[in-house]
Amino acid sequence: MIVAPAIGAAVLGALAHGALYPNSPLFGHVIAHIGTDQPALALTFDDGPNPEATPAILDALGARGVKASFFVLGRHAQRWPELVRRIADEGHSVCNHGFHHRKLHLKSPSYVRNDLELGTRAISDASGVRPRFFRAPHGFRSPWVTTIARSLGQRTVGWSRGVWDTARPGVDVIADRTVRAAKRGAILLLHDGDGYDPLGDRTQTARAVPLIADRIREAGLEFVTLDSAA
Repeated sequence: MIVAPAIGAAVLGALAHGALYPNSPLFGHVIAHIGTDQPALALTFDDGPNPEATPAILDALGARGVKASFFVLGRHAQRWPELVRRIADEGHSVCNHGFHHRKLHLKSPSYVRNDLELGTRAISDASGVRPRFFRAPHGFRSPWVTTIARSLGQRTVGWSRGVWDTARPGVDVIADRTVRAAKRGAILLLHDGDGYDPLGDRTQTARAVPLIADRIREAGLEFVTLDSAA
């Protein structure tokens, strides 16, 4: 009979979808879009801070009055706490990306809790703000990741579109991809840091941010933080 193998394959497929698809509801609710009646979207940055890219991004956002949401790595927050404090002081959302930047879908509940707690503590110590949102590295989750985040008072966030800026395809390509993905309610994923190399090069993303902000505004959209909209 092929019924049992077919059921097994379906179950494995569902579990893989829940673990690897960042917006899957299988392992708990994930914020994939912001609810808004306004022509607005959320610009988000992962894996920072980074001593070169993050200040340049903050300068570009500040010059334009744009607010964004930063999913900060705890170990990077410990290294550059002044940048995390600056993110918070300039009115951006400071969010949790964990501490080590490990893929969590195969980690034990105790590992996940420790990683999220360490990240929360490092970010709070640096910024004076306790994060209200969490995003799993790569979006990978297990059945307990979202539950643990919720127990820490953090809602889990996915994204509407990632633009693969980590591949460093060029400033214009990063800007073009982001602008094409810009729609009302979207959560757009970029990176101001490198989850594996604290000094990783994210200057292309930093140089793309002024183009992104200007062109999205020209299209009639505005920017909101997760704290103000989700």
